[in-house]
Amino acid sequence: MAAAAGRQVLSELWVEASPESRIFCAVLLFSWAVYLWEALLAWRQRTVYRTTTHVPLELGPIMDSETFEKSRLYQLDKSAFSFWSGLYSEIEGTMILLCGGIPFLWSFSGDISSRAGFGSEYEIIQSLVFLLLATLFSAVTGLPWSLYNTFVIEEKHGFNQQTLGFFFKDAIKKFIVTQCILLPVTSLLLYIIKIGGDYFFIYAWLFTLVVSLVLVTIYADYIAPLFDKFIPLPEGELKQQIEAMAKNIDFPLTKVYVVEGSKRSSHSNAYFYGFFKNKRIVLFDTLLEDYSALNKERSEEPGLETQTADENEEDAEAKAKAKSKRQGCKNEEVLAVLGHELGHWKLGHTIKNIVISQMNSFLCFFLFAVLIGRKELFAAFGFYDTQPTLIGLLIIFQFIFSPYNEVLSFCLTVLSRRFEFQADAFAKDLGKAKDLYSALIKLNKDNLGFPVSDWLFSMWHYSHPPLLERLQALKESKQD
Repeated sequence: MAAAAGRQVLSELWVEASPESRIFCAVLLFSWAVYLWEALLAWRQRTVYRTTTHVPLELGPIMDSETFEKSRLYQLDKSAFSFWSGLYSEIEGTMILLCGGIPFLWSFSGDISSRAGFGSEYEIIQSLVFLLLATLFSAVTGLPWSLYNTFVIEEKHGFNQQTLGFFFKDAIKKFIVTQCILLPVTSLLLYIIKIGGDYFFIYAWLFTLVVSLVLVTIYADYIAPLFDKFIPLPEGELKQQIEAMAKNIDFPLTKVYVVEGSKRSSHSNAYFYGFFKNKRIVLFDTLLEDYSALNKERSEEPGLETQTADENEEDAEAKAKAKSKRQGCKNEEVLAVLGHELGHWKLGHTIKNIVISQMNSFLCFFLFAVLIGRKELFAAFGFYDTQPTLIGLLIIFQFIFSPYNEVLSFCLTVLSRRFEFQADAFAKDLGKAKDLYSALIKLNKDNLGFPVSDWLFSMWHYSHPPLLERLQALKESKQD
C-alpha cells in the first residue's frame, strides 16, 4: 500500500512538473538506466571470468591452461577497471547536469570571448572557446584513468610498450591534432546551419559527408604518420602473395604498409583504406611474426637464441618455449586474415556501413531541424534566454537522441557479427579456412582474449562473433 501511495505521489509530481523539468528528469533517468543495464551485463561477464577457472573441454585442443589463466586474469582486471571508470563517468556527467555545468561553461566562454574583443553577437567564436574548454576538461579528467589503464593494467599483462614520456607526448599531440580538425570543422558547420535557411539540415548533412570522406582519405597518409611510423612492406614472398591475392579478387591495391604498433602496444591489427582505384593495406608489425619487434627482442635474450654446443636439456626446453611464444602470424595466416578483411570490401560491407551511417546522419540532422526551435529543450539544461546552435547540437544529439542511439548501436552490433561471418566465409572460398582457423587462435592468444562469454553480454557488446562460433564454422569447411 505504501508503494502504491509513493507511485501516486510521483505520478502527481510528474504531471505538475514543467515540460523542461520533465525533459531533464527523463534524460537523467535514462542515462542511469543505461548505466545500470551495462553494469548488470558487466557483472554477468565478470561472474564468467571468476567461475570459469579451467579450460572447457571444447577449448582443450586450441588453448593451453597457462594462456587461459592469463587471459582470465587480464579480462578480470579490465572488467574491474571498466566498472570503476564507468561509475566515475556516470557520476561526473550527473553532477555536471545537476550543477549547471553546461550553462556555466558557456557563460565562462562568453567572458573569455568578450575579453578578446568578441561580443555576444560572435556566437561561433564563443562556441569554439566552449568546445576547446570542454574537450580540455574531458582530457584532464580522463588522464588518470588512461594512465592507470596503460601503466598498471596493460603493463601488468605485458601489452604496454610506452614510456611515460612517450605517453604524455602522444597525448598532447593527439589533443592538438584533434583541435586542429575539430574547431575549423565545427565553425563551418555552425556557419552552414546559421545561413542555411529552412533546408539547412541538407547542407549540414552534405558538409559532414564530405568531411568524413576527406578524413578517411587522408587519415593514413597524413594524420596517422604523426603518431606512428609507416614503412612500405619490403619486397619478398609475403608482398608478392598479397599482391597476387588482391589481383585475384580485383582489389585495386596500390601500396602495402607496415606500421610500428609495437612501440605503443603488443596488440595487433590490420586494415585497408582508400577510395576507388587507390586502395592501401596497413599491417601492424605485431601481426607479422617475421617483422614483430617483440620477437626480435625475445630472440636477443641471452641463453635462448645463442646456445653453446653443450647446451643441456633445460636450455633446449627454454629455447623451444621462447619460440612457441613468438608473437604474430606466419605468412599464410597473414594472407588468411587479409582474405577476411578484403572480404568485407568484396562483399560490399564497407559501402553498406557508409550508407547506413549517412542515412542515420541525415535523419539526425532532419530531426535536429525539427527540434531546434523548441525553447523548453534549452530551458531544461539551464538556457532560458539564449539558444546557441552548438548547445542545441549537444542537447539533441547527445541527450535527446540517446534512446535512439542505444537501439541503433545494438542493431549495428548484430549486423557487424553477420558481416564477420560472411567475411570468414569469403576467406574460406579463397581456400584460407585452415590458415584463418590457426590465425584466429594465435591472435586470440596474443591479445589474451577470453573465449568464454555470457550470452547476454556477448549479444549486446560483441561486434565480432565469439571465437568458438567462428572456429566451428571454419572447422566444418576444413572437414569438407
